[in-house]
Amino acid sequence: MVLVKLAISSLYNRRASVFLTLLTIAISVMLLLSIERVRVDAKSSFSNTISGTDLIVGARTGDIQLLLSSVFRIGHANNGVSWQSYQYIKQQRGVKWSIPLSLGDSHKGQAVLGTSADYFQHYKFAKKQPLSFSQGRPFQHLNEVVLGAQVAKSLGYSLGDSIIISHGMGNTSFHHHDDNPFTVVGVLNATGTPVDKTLHIPLAAIEQIHSTNHTSHEHEHEHEHEHEHEKPTDLIGNPKQITAFLIGFDSPLYTLQVRRNINQFKDEALLAIMPGVTLRELWEMLTIVEKILLLFSIVVVLVSLLGMLTTLLANLNQRRRELAILRSVGARPWHLFALISIESLLTTFLGCLAGCGLFYLLMALASGYLQSHAGITITIAMLSSYELMLIGAIMAAGFIVGLIPASRAYFYSLSDGMSIKI
Repeated sequence: MVLVKLAISSLYNRRASVFLTLLTIAISVMLLLSIERVRVDAKSSFSNTISGTDLIVGARTGDIQLLLSSVFRIGHANNGVSWQSYQYIKQQRGVKWSIPLSLGDSHKGQAVLGTSADYFQHYKFAKKQPLSFSQGRPFQHLNEVVLGAQVAKSLGYSLGDSIIISHGMGNTSFHHHDDNPFTVVGVLNATGTPVDKTLHIPLAAIEQIHSTNHTSHEHEHEHEHEHEHEKPTDLIGNPKQITAFLIGFDSPLYTLQVRRNINQFKDEALLAIMPGVTLRELWEMLTIVEKILLLFSIVVVLVSLLGMLTTLLANLNQRRRELAILRSVGARPWHLFALISIESLLTTFLGCLAGCGLFYLLMALASGYLQSHAGITITIAMLSSYELMLIGAIMAAGFIVGLIPASRAYFYSLSDGMSIKI
């Protein structure tokens, strides 16, 4: 205890340099824990890009290709699903809800998704978080569009604006559906998923804008609001085919059975995938990202520990007279060794403690931003066993680093310390 009190007093007397060392360790610990937490939660959020959906069904292709085209709007589906097959499958036992998806159009490079009103009720992301509106409401008529948060922000749209849909995906389009403008009636809150970069229109509107008979549709649009209270608008219609559809079941027990039946469907070559499983398979292809983050974390910690070692050695050279005085009053070499070791251990401990505080502060401040802009749901909870193990490893590394100046202090002789010129 005497050595501990002496170490605390010594650190306090050198508080300026100790504070800088402690701050360096705290920042490195904060970065290490932050990177580790973001890495784990990024993996979890990636796996929950679409949540609460039991199956995604599309034309027979690769699992990842179907996932990328239907959820991430990346690539194109080679074939579609006939409307008759969709109607048959959604009536199977155990199916609680289904959401048809029709892709293939765009607006200034952003994907346009034709779907039903059930999309806003049943589509979930992250940990089963539902979609919510920052402005407006879901579409209720054929010529209405709901924008993702990123679309509204990047293109500067607001409620009431008119939008022209273009045929084809990407920034270049050779045909614009000028005769069927859409009115913005809603803007979704940011989710950090592909939903933010999507324009949502009624499924029936997809058939409408591709119909060659525009005269009847223009007449319908002119009198749409005139009869909107007399007859509810059909937002689904009877399309020939759709790109894919989502299914949710009353019980997870139906998932494997229905998936097998769909994959063996005789009337049409279909593929049913479980999004959670396929997302994990896709993440496995990106493990290099995890390795790079882990390597970056290790480098940060090593740099901070080397900084602490440099500071301890520099201070030790200046403290040789102090150590010599301690020897002169009866301190033995192992006392000096223990004193320097305790000081390095205390500095590392306080740095880790401060780093944990900075880590929670950073996570609290950045969680909202990461959720809305990167789709990463940060879990602000107690340190996991792995994170505690990292802290323990840093403590052990700090103690080992402290052994170097402690060993030098051990071999300092009384005459060496007293003979130093000031």
